[in-house]
Amino acid sequence: MKTNTIYSINGPVVKVKDTKDFSMLEMAYVGSSHLIGEVIEVNEHFTTIQVYESTTGLSVGEDVIPTGEAVSVVLGPGLIRNIFDGIERPLKTLYDRYGAFIPNGSQQAPLDNTRRWVVTPTVKVGESVTPGMIYATTPETSLIEHRLLIPPMVEGVVKSVVPQGEYTIEEEIITVLDSRGGLHSLSLTQKWPIKTPRPVAKRLPLSIPLISGQRVIDTLFPIAKGGAAAVPGGFGAGKTMMQHQFAKWCDADIIVYVGCGERGNEMTQILEEFGELIDPKSNRPLMDRTILIANTSNMPVAAREASIYTGLAIAEYYRDMGYHVAVMADSTSRWAEALREISGRLEEMPAEEGFPAYLPSRISQFYERAGYVETLNHSNGSISIIGAVSPQGADFSEPVTQNTKRFVRAFWALDKQLAYERHYAAINWNLSYSEYIPDLTKWFNTHIDPRFLRNRQDIVGLLAQETKLMEIVKLIGSDVLPDEEKLVIEIGKVIRVGFLQQNAFHKEDTYVPLTKQLKMMDVIIYLYHRSKEVINKGIAFSLITKTGIFEHIIKMKYDVTNNELEKFDDYRNEIDSLIDPLINSIH
Repeated sequence: MKTNTIYSINGPVVKVKDTKDFSMLEMAYVGSSHLIGEVIEVNEHFTTIQVYESTTGLSVGEDVIPTGEAVSVVLGPGLIRNIFDGIERPLKTLYDRYGAFIPNGSQQAPLDNTRRWVVTPTVKVGESVTPGMIYATTPETSLIEHRLLIPPMVEGVVKSVVPQGEYTIEEEIITVLDSRGGLHSLSLTQKWPIKTPRPVAKRLPLSIPLISGQRVIDTLFPIAKGGAAAVPGGFGAGKTMMQHQFAKWCDADIIVYVGCGERGNEMTQILEEFGELIDPKSNRPLMDRTILIANTSNMPVAAREASIYTGLAIAEYYRDMGYHVAVMADSTSRWAEALREISGRLEEMPAEEGFPAYLPSRISQFYERAGYVETLNHSNGSISIIGAVSPQGADFSEPVTQNTKRFVRAFWALDKQLAYERHYAAINWNLSYSEYIPDLTKWFNTHIDPRFLRNRQDIVGLLAQETKLMEIVKLIGSDVLPDEEKLVIEIGKVIRVGFLQQNAFHKEDTYVPLTKQLKMMDVIIYLYHRSKEVINKGIAFSLITKTGIFEHIIKMKYDVTNNELEKFDDYRNEIDSLIDPLINSIH
């Protein structure tokens, strides 16, 4: 029997000559260490495989074994709280087994097959089951109930069901007889190819915001549940910090954090911090609803691509249970760089800045797996994707940032200068945008107040005016401006420092509900209109600034707790008590 052997090795790219045993996207075991690889090109003479592990020590002539199946993830209870690498190997288990340095070709089952889960079947013998139906449940953590789903290709009648009790992930729970007489044995796990989106009944319109408690996002640049946002920023602009804060506070049920090609020390910090974070909603560890996928910059480049798709496949699995999942990808630029490196080794024709010509389609395939859907069992679930982008030199005109803008509808551009000024979140309000506002208008008007988006419009307008005026101030100073324009600059400072800037370490300011955001905007807009009223009466603007009201309004974010919103009325009364005497003084 003819065996397939390695013909050439070029970094993570391995070629096999004169074989017809492989198919596209098939998983293969490469070399005597059984390194995991994926077939990425098949032609008349060569089969090309990208290897997801280090090829150091691999030599020509070693065997390559086809598996007959695509690169897949194992889905089942035990995913949450776990830390995986890009090809779903559990890093904690590998560390216990091998120590800090994992040998090439290390094989380890993703999920613990000795742990027993308390399983409650939800179907009976003789019952018809269809794809996506829940056939059993088990408490995965204190926060998440794991709902076991009939695989998308299985349909028929239940022939046997185990009683409620404790079972391992490999034990049979139910059997299903299909219409062709085939018998399917279903355990607590199923496999799914990472590059194949899981099927849904239908995609639903995006009409509900994903609330983060971060004012600059929720008010100015909101994202819908099931939406996609890009967070571009140079080194030190606060991308990781912002994703931490978003993961901690956003109203998603489950967080999937993919560290793709980030520095090892930064990923270590993430793993340690996530382990210590307490979920503010439940007072339980945040890890009770978090899955981490760690693929650092010193790991093989090919595995970066796998890590992105592994995270998405796991997220879709929980979405199909009816959960709202937020996927944090940090950073998609490192993934794109891996595509560029492998493309170069394949000697493909480079496009802009050396990236492959198919970069836009790969980015679109990633972001298009976000969405708010009706699942096969007719519940609703969603995947929201927040992808960090690390443009070199903070140049937003480079290909990854520009192509990402084509496929996301929220763009949160981080500004290094704002980060240096300790302005968190360092989102530049002049470069950022959200196209979800029209979709979310009905929700805001119904569930919060029609004033919310009206106030937002006023604040966006005032910030735009302030930006124009600051250009003039830089040239000739502020003294020559008329009082009305001085007011715009002063109120712009109140908006920037008192509203947009947020303190992640302050008990009341780290998370702000939408109702408080509305009240804060009300007070700022009220101060602007009352001050304008004074100026229109011909009274000097300096008389208003001497009262100290602007500085006092800036501090309201700390002075009013999230449960004492009635105190905002005191600010309006204070504004009136300072403004009314000024107006009355001219009569």
